[in-house]
Amino acid sequence: MKRREFLKNTAIISGGFPLIGFCGSFISGCKKPYIPFKISLAEWSLHRSIFNGTINHLDFSSVAKKEFGISAVEYVNIFFFDKAKDSSYLKEMKMRTDDNSVKNLLIMCDNEGNIGDPDQKKRTQAVENHYKWAEAAKLLGCHSIRVNAKSEGTYKNQIELAADGLRKLTEFGDNIGINTIVENHGGLSSNGKWLSSVMKKVDHPRVGTLPDFGNFKIEGDEWYDRYQGVRELMPYARAVSAKSHEFDSHGSEIRTDFNKMMKIVLDSGYSGYVGIEYEGSKHTETEGIKLTLELLKKIRDTVSNQTPK
Repeated sequence: MKRREFLKNTAIISGGFPLIGFCGSFISGCKKPYIPFKISLAEWSLHRSIFNGTINHLDFSSVAKKEFGISAVEYVNIFFFDKAKDSSYLKEMKMRTDDNSVKNLLIMCDNEGNIGDPDQKKRTQAVENHYKWAEAAKLLGCHSIRVNAKSEGTYKNQIELAADGLRKLTEFGDNIGINTIVENHGGLSSNGKWLSSVMKKVDHPRVGTLPDFGNFKIEGDEWYDRYQGVRELMPYARAVSAKSHEFDSHGSEIRTDFNKMMKIVLDSGYSGYVGIEYEGSKHTETEGIKLTLELLKKIRDTVSNQTPK
């Protein structure tokens, strides 16, 4: 089609109005809309429904896309704990996500031992227990596995122990192109300064963090400031978990100031996925996910409108 004919036809299609700002495959030089961050869904948001059988783990990606319009997911290993080495099952998972045009991001790994265990044999075993999850993540097309850096002993000793286990696991993941990322998940891992020190000690391009907005309880009644913690962990972040529990009548999360927290996230230069992880009980899982999604979209739209094009 000649340029004159194309312009004539597009004028007819648009009812005579100029297609100002239209960016399509026929027009070059258009700028893509600025998207400060993307939104994903963590499987734990639906843990009650999966545990009671209302939702099958294999249908998670379909639910994310069809129920919530979310095209990227984060898995939890306990929902397919005995399938890590089952290539047929993993291929089925991958096929379903591909069919729904959903992207697999990571696997959150629990119940595989303490990577910072003071006992060297137990620490080594914990590291090796995670190998199969790194391989499963590779097959699924994920970029990372999320692990815990639990340890015991003094503050400094736990840095050494956790770093030792993480370094070995990270080196394994590096061989297959998978990152090893650590979430603040209780104990000293919920101390942003401590976990940052572990990252510096490991000092590997494939190790990182997964800052969670809510997991800053160290033990008992001892809590680490969540905003300070996220600020300290963001320089190493490969993913972000937008933990939510309860919302007020205006759609704001009552435990975390999402506007303040997302400013910390974005000010760090992060522009990847922010994963919805609803963990409350006041709202249903569906309601909690939708409330978190709407709040994140509202923040994203505000940031997009404030950013010069």
